[in-house]
Amino acid sequence: MKTGLVTDILGYMPFEKMLDTCQELGIETLELGCGNWSKAPHLDLDGLLESAEARKQFLDAIQSRGIEIAALNCSGNQLESTEQGKKHAEVVEKTFKLAGLLGVKTVVMMSGCPSAGPNDTIPNWITHPILPPHFEQLKWQWNEVAFPYWEKAVKVAKELGVEKIAIENLGFNLVHNPETLFKLRNEVGEMVGMNFDPSHLFWMGGDPIAAARALGSAMHHVHAKDVRIERGVNDVHGLIDIKPMEDFATRSWNYVALGHGHDVGYWKEFFTVVKMMGYEGPIVLEMEDLTMDPLTGVKKSMDVLKESLPRDFKKINSVFNPVTAGV
Repeated sequence: MKTGLVTDILGYMPFEKMLDTCQELGIETLELGCGNWSKAPHLDLDGLLESAEARKQFLDAIQSRGIEIAALNCSGNQLESTEQGKKHAEVVEKTFKLAGLLGVKTVVMMSGCPSAGPNDTIPNWITHPILPPHFEQLKWQWNEVAFPYWEKAVKVAKELGVEKIAIENLGFNLVHNPETLFKLRNEVGEMVGMNFDPSHLFWMGGDPIAAARALGSAMHHVHAKDVRIERGVNDVHGLIDIKPMEDFATRSWNYVALGHGHDVGYWKEFFTVVKMMGYEGPIVLEMEDLTMDPLTGVKKSMDVLKESLPRDFKKINSVFNPVTAGV
């Protein structure tokens, strides 16, 4: 269960500086954004696809510091019925191809969210269907858009060398919890699993520890991210909050640095249960706490992660330290 980082939070740093910082903090693996919702601050998707030499230099820079690539990320909405949706789908396929060329076995992405019908263009996340037409719209989203797309996507990914597609349980997506993940997985196969991000389940009112038990081997990737339910705001307005993330002082809940929503005791149990379910892959920090500067948030999150993961960091560091080893 190696420590990792979604590097977008350090997007203000040049690639080499980001790598040096990760090495100093004891971060062992990276999740790199390739485009779509990410600005891809540390990866040139087209440039790496076009040049074997560029790929070699890219990998050398990472591996020379004793760091690995945990996953590539192409999160976006490829199910959107617009030109933007088509562009997102193109980035997804390019990411599959780059993953194969780099030897990266896991790609993190979203399931996507279609419009409510064939004549609509605006994505529609149907979360409270009441009338019969609502259920017909939901059925259309799955049967006419999501299943056909994902059946093809899985085939393409396999052909290009990807072994796991890890779909994040983010809101405004058809797949947003274990139940909807299994709905897709049962249709298109076990190559599709979850990038289990506990923060999203917190704000939806669920329990990530119980969810980890339910997911079992369907966990393909795990994010370490916390949420704080804000006292005095949630109590009045509930968990559904449509204010921008930047309005953190008035929101019912906020993404926070690890340990700033749930204490280290919670995370010790969470990561232990994740391991009990058979997951031994990377635990990747995604830091989105707007109440502190990015590097401070990463440092504080790493402190909690190292304390709560069921492994001996001193032993690992004594076996290989790229700084003292002169790498």
